[in-house]
Amino acid sequence: MPTVHILHTNDFHNHLSPAQAQVIRRAKEALEDVLLLDAGDAVSAGNIGVRPGGEPILTRMSETGYDAMTLGNREFHVADALLRCKINRARFPVLCANVRWKEDTGEALPVQPHVLKTLPNGLRVAVFGLTVPMVTPRMAARALSAFLFDDPVDAARRQIAALRPQADVLIALTHIGIREDERLAAACPELALIVGGHSHVTL
Repeated sequence: MPTVHILHTNDFHNHLSPAQAQVIRRAKEALEDVLLLDAGDAVSAGNIGVRPGGEPILTRMSETGYDAMTLGNREFHVADALLRCKINRARFPVLCANVRWKEDTGEALPVQPHVLKTLPNGLRVAVFGLTVPMVTPRMAARALSAFLFDDPVDAARRQIAALRPQADVLIALTHIGIREDERLAAACPELALIVGGHSHVTL
């Protein structure tokens, strides 16, 4: 069966130097049938402050050749326009399958649930994102938020059901923490791989 090489980062909180980016880019260029993924918290911003021009680190990641990242709590903002501002420099998909509008606007979300990649060797890879629930219906913060988050495992099951007919390999790109990753692995054996972040654990 064809294979896929996965290069991944997580939780570097704006600390991706040009030299480090060059190492990552060269590592990707040295491989065939490769995906470069980030599991969130690439930026160092909090959940209130926003750089007017977006986050420069996402420009560097775009130039490095990232294929996708999941939305981390550092990238999230409760306001639609400000979330879009925080991630607008990403020239690759920013993923989160467990976020939804609090009130259905009919508009597309600032992030997408998944990405499908067909590699040069023909392997079809589906990657979907999951993020720690930042705002739920039970939280007081819901009054200020344009978004609500669903349980990551419930969202993963929906993604798996939708993506299995279209993909040979299913990957969850998560920012939910190692304990929730373990719960996800137990609940969703269909997953070939979980690339996780948030707990700052070396994988």
